[in-house]
Amino acid sequence: MTQRLSLTEQAHNIIRKHLKVGGIAIDATVGNGHDTLFLAKQVETQGLVFGFDIQKQAIQTARFRLEQELAMNNVKLIHASHSLMKTFIAEKYVGKINTIMFNLGYLPGSDKTVITETVSTLDALNQSIELLAVGGIITIAAYPGHPGGKEEAYEIGQWCQQLDPKQYIVQQINSSEKDTAPRLYTIQKI
Repeated sequence: MTQRLSLTEQAHNIIRKHLKVGGIAIDATVGNGHDTLFLAKQVETQGLVFGFDIQKQAIQTARFRLEQELAMNNVKLIHASHSLMKTFIAEKYVGKINTIMFNLGYLPGSDKTVITETVSTLDALNQSIELLAVGGIITIAAYPGHPGGKEEAYEIGQWCQQLDPKQYIVQQINSSEKDTAPRLYTIQKI
């Protein structure tokens, strides 16, 4: 029997096609640092990764994970909301980011009441499309099964639908048919 890939693994497989050595990436939701580490390994020391999280614990955990893997040299961890991306990313990188990853919800192993918020996520997505390079990709893992997650996933779907199909290729991958099942949105700038 073939095991189905998790949405995070599917996002990583998609990103591998777009993010090469020397690329620039953003982990919009650092969490425990797994995606940050993945992005850092993709771009290697010639590239750059920006990582955002509002929780100090997330930044500390990610920093430890990256240091253990000797992958901290090309990563800038920023203790701030992803809705402030453009405040922290220099103008010279606008339109040059190859990949932006969102893994929404709450920090695994932490307080489940501290979640990503719809308004700040949409604000971050609007900034992301400005930062994204042509050919670049945004991946958004959304989890409608937790309080606040259903609204956030719905609003992201609405946001994706308003993107110009002449400029963006949008896809949605559902992990199952349930309306509370996690889903992955991908947005490629063309």
